[in-house]
Amino acid sequence: MAIENGEWIMRGLDWDDPARIQSWEELIGWIDELGLLPLFKNEVDGFSVEENTADLAWWTGDEEQDPWEWRALIARSGKVAYGKFFGKKAGFLSKAWFPHFVNWRRDGYDFDSRWEDQLAPVRQKRIMDRFSERDEWFSSELKRRAGFGKGGEKNFEGTVTDLQMGGYLLIRDFRQRINQKGFAYGWPISVYTTPEALWGYDHVASAYSTDPAESKALVYAQVRRSFPEASEAELDAVLGWDK
Repeated sequence: MAIENGEWIMRGLDWDDPARIQSWEELIGWIDELGLLPLFKNEVDGFSVEENTADLAWWTGDEEQDPWEWRALIARSGKVAYGKFFGKKAGFLSKAWFPHFVNWRRDGYDFDSRWEDQLAPVRQKRIMDRFSERDEWFSSELKRRAGFGKGGEKNFEGTVTDLQMGGYLLIRDFRQRINQKGFAYGWPISVYTTPEALWGYDHVASAYSTDPAESKALVYAQVRRSFPEASEAELDAVLGWDK
């Protein structure tokens, strides 16, 4: 995705290209095959949803064809993880590869251990504590209950993004809020949850016995299987994270 002459330009495929991904179910299958996949074009050629779907289908609102709508359907399915995992930008992780991704990004720490070792800021602690109360939170309610906003903590969006990059949160769905009379209203907004709530602690922590550096190497090698021309610098630009 790029801006040219003030317009958003999608770097996708022609509608008639037989190589294009044609449904969200097909996209899940490709994510499972690759292990991980950013939503938008990046430094590694071909390594995105954008470059493998019809460019004119984006933001049409058609659930059958619009990859922007697919991301919500895929997140809701729970078959793969969706969140800001790639350079603080959105993308997908397969269930099979999520444990190594998490082991690498968490550097072997559950969040409580990270907090106890003074490696996490209080803003993150305020957010993560809310998930001991319930598994899912609308972004607007999470922001309020965690004490962000006027007169409180700052940078809610940046903090939840860092928690996704660290493997502690993901986006479970996009839903309309519900008013006091039980009616849905407004635009759909992000619903956050923890990986443990989605897939269980045992699965999420199943690579904890592996050295985090080895998990990182395995993730990089997995991407190289499908994109062997990608350089180390290009992979770092997409996959790397300056904690």
